Amino acid sequence: MFINKEDLGSVIYDYQLDQITEGNDDLIVQACNAAIEEARSYLTPNTDNKKWLDGRLLYDVENIFNKVGNDRHSLVVQHCCTLAKWYVAELCNADFIYEKAKDRYDRATSWFTKVATGTINVSSLPQLVRDENTAGDKQPFEFGSRAKFNHDY
Repeated sequence: MFINKEDLGSVIYDYQLDQITEGNDDLIVQACNAAIEEARSYLTPNTDNKKWLDGRLLYDVENIFNKVGNDRHSLVVQHCCTLAKWYVAELCNADFIYEKAKDRYDRATSWFTKVATGTINVSSLPQLVRDENTAGDKQPFEFGSRAKFNHDY
């Protein structure tokens, strides 16, 4: 798994995790899996949508999330941990500020959205090579002219 309970120590204390989940590690695994899936959904290109064919960087999502240990991209790990913390925090707001968790969750999802839309690029993440599978037969933009303006009174 891309992230696990030990990784969450960078965003939430162990005693808080144990208190919220009442020692049920299955809840933590579920939160981690949900966070990974959410992060993957932001970075996975939608080749059926013309917007994804505009020349933005396409990331190799399988390669990114199949890495383990120190081979993982540290910023992606940190944001995934923040997302997982949010899923744990939904159970209870024991001993930490709920708004702070929400703000960090919003910041993490905003970062993934910016990476996905090409607003920011992460050069150290593996990228897909554009070929007939990733480029498709669609054009990334349309061209033409506007309809003639007419002064009808």
